[in-house]
Amino acid sequence: MPTQPAKPLNTNNVPQEHRVHRKPGGWLPSDHRIHRDWLSNIIDHVAKNPTDLHPVLQEFKHLIESSTRVYLLFNAMFEEIPNKQPYNKDASGQHKQIRDYLHLLQVLNHILTTPPHWNDSSEMVGLVGLPINAVLDWPMGTPSGYAAFLDPEINKMIKKVLDAWGEFLRSPDSLSALSTSQTGWFSPHGTTHLELAANHDGTTTIPFSQLYICDPQKPYHGFTSWDDFFTRKFHPSVRPVESPDDDSVIVNACESLPYHIATGIKLRDTFWNKEQAYSALDMLGHDELASQFEGGTVYQAFLSALSYHRWHSPVSGVVKKAYVIEGTYYSEPLWEGVGDPSPGKDREKIEQGSESKSQGYLTATATRALIFIEADNRDIGVVAFLGIGMVEVSTCEITVKRGQRVNKGDEIGMFHFGGSTHCLVLQKGVEVEGWPDVEGAEWNVPVRGKLCRVVGRK
Repeated sequence: MPTQPAKPLNTNNVPQEHRVHRKPGGWLPSDHRIHRDWLSNIIDHVAKNPTDLHPVLQEFKHLIESSTRVYLLFNAMFEEIPNKQPYNKDASGQHKQIRDYLHLLQVLNHILTTPPHWNDSSEMVGLVGLPINAVLDWPMGTPSGYAAFLDPEINKMIKKVLDAWGEFLRSPDSLSALSTSQTGWFSPHGTTHLELAANHDGTTTIPFSQLYICDPQKPYHGFTSWDDFFTRKFHPSVRPVESPDDDSVIVNACESLPYHIATGIKLRDTFWNKEQAYSALDMLGHDELASQFEGGTVYQAFLSALSYHRWHSPVSGVVKKAYVIEGTYYSEPLWEGVGDPSPGKDREKIEQGSESKSQGYLTATATRALIFIEADNRDIGVVAFLGIGMVEVSTCEITVKRGQRVNKGDEIGMFHFGGSTHCLVLQKGVEVEGWPDVEGAEWNVPVRGKLCRVVGRK
């Protein structure tokens, strides 16, 4: 990649509403007008353009109507949405945003053949990066929604729906979102923000085509589908491996913003409470190796909708185990929605975009990839990496296998259609210095950049 002098990053034309992408995930806009207007437009489009349900949604409809339990939950979750603003009206002020499960299926029917588009209108800039999450934002925050989205049979059906959408996102038909129009990711603002997310310190501006492997002379920059764009690769020189020959340095596995560091974690803890304590046994899917991490340390960070979504090995060593744990897709804790048991809490309030506030809870409930690596550095021992899917972002692909040797910085997997959050879990007694600043973090820690240094083991 050609080198260039550092330039000040000009953000004067970056609308304030969109700078939320440096906060948890940026998958749903902090300016709820974008969410509201997007949903209103979808509802209007579906009403004016009725179509037959996709086969997978016909199967979903059959599940709802043939199971008394599921039928009860999917009716009750809409009835439990508070009958007051902002829940009871859409942007036109006419009706509930999504009225019932039949209306939900009709809206999902449109989404299954629509890629996530950029919003570059004159007043608001941003994106609804999780359209199905946006549709379910209110019902998933109700008591019946809480029960429904923990239900194994319902989650199995949701996985089929997401797989069908994923098939579309891997097809050339999904390329419409990569245009240069106001709804395209390569619009002027879209390109600016993609570059802003990758120029992680805010002091330089490297063009998109020099950051990522692509061909700007070809249509859609040479990407073959939406998923191909979202799993794009950095040019190798953009993210060099920090201290490749020093086994005491652990590198960052994902391009991500620090979220939380916890030490002395318990083998089993109450991850569903508002404190979101880490529970090693539940995080690690009751794996026989989980007990080795009791009393250990968890580092958690989250990925932006605009960022790089491949995972890289934090250490050099040998893969002991690598597999995906199937979990929930739209489960959020009770304290995020109606019926919050917390003292003094408004029990008729649903948090907007609450998935991004439930990062700890997701480590024990969501679909996640689990990779154990026995490090060359004996002071580290075995380290566990978790790639944790969130709502639509639930397809975790592992690209290494048991017994394979990896060098620090090697690719080990990826999220398809983005990513949400990830964890690095260290065993008890591993002494570490130089963790990133969690409280004051504003920019991503670069993937393959220095995460911390191991200074010994007790």
